[in-house]
Amino acid sequence: MAHDLLKRMRVAALGIALAGAAQLATAAESIVLASTTSTEQSGLFGHILPIFEKATGITVKVVALGTGQALDVGRRGDADALLVHDRAAEDKFVAEGYGSYRRDVMYNDFVIVGPAADPAAVKAATDTADAFTRIAGKSATFISRADKSGTHAAELRFWKAAAIDPVGQPWYKEAGTGMGPTLNMAAGVDAYTLSDRGTWANFRNRQNLAILYAGDPKLFNPYGAILVNPEKHPHVNKAAAERFIDWLTSDAGREAIASYRIGGEQLFFPSPR
Repeated sequence: MAHDLLKRMRVAALGIALAGAAQLATAAESIVLASTTSTEQSGLFGHILPIFEKATGITVKVVALGTGQALDVGRRGDADALLVHDRAAEDKFVAEGYGSYRRDVMYNDFVIVGPAADPAAVKAATDTADAFTRIAGKSATFISRADKSGTHAAELRFWKAAAIDPVGQPWYKEAGTGMGPTLNMAAGVDAYTLSDRGTWANFRNRQNLAILYAGDPKLFNPYGAILVNPEKHPHVNKAAAERFIDWLTSDAGREAIASYRIGGEQLFFPSPR
């Protein structure tokens, strides 16, 4: 009888140990990804993440913020990996030791949208700086994301190239929010704004807005994946995060990215190897 009791206790202990191991394994099979509102609001994640999760069993929990805020999340160690689009800020993040490395993943472009009537004649612009000069010259309402996102950083570069400081001007409105809400604001007041093409393609409340300027090489919009440095934050799920980054740049990941379309239009293009 004592022998049977001991046997049952061993079996129970083994069961508890296996259950604990299973919980640890389950916990290990997920990562937190800090990324941009453009990758989420474009619908890209809704397309590619189920493909990745089915292939690997790893769940990706997305925290969608402006790129600047996403990088801050990484600095605090509150994410395992990043997928963002502000190359200068990304390189700085890695150089400061917060990221182990960065990889090119994909690209699309920025577009200038505004009222179809185009009171600032942006359609006739010769380049992006000229388009921004025309908007300022007509004191046409411009909605800025003003959220330290990759799109906001690009917008500030374009104003600088036009030798214009718009901050504080009555026609320059700072939204302090993501791309979708910024587009909603622009649509509501017939204003100009800068958008990534992916979010614009998935945006339904366009009202009188239309793409007025695109195609300048300076509007190129690359996205990079970064592993948050586990030497700085030991709790980072390095193995699972690296599997995700490897998958994004693999044939399967590149195919998933390229296959995401809205109305037949491809929104993101895998980076050349």
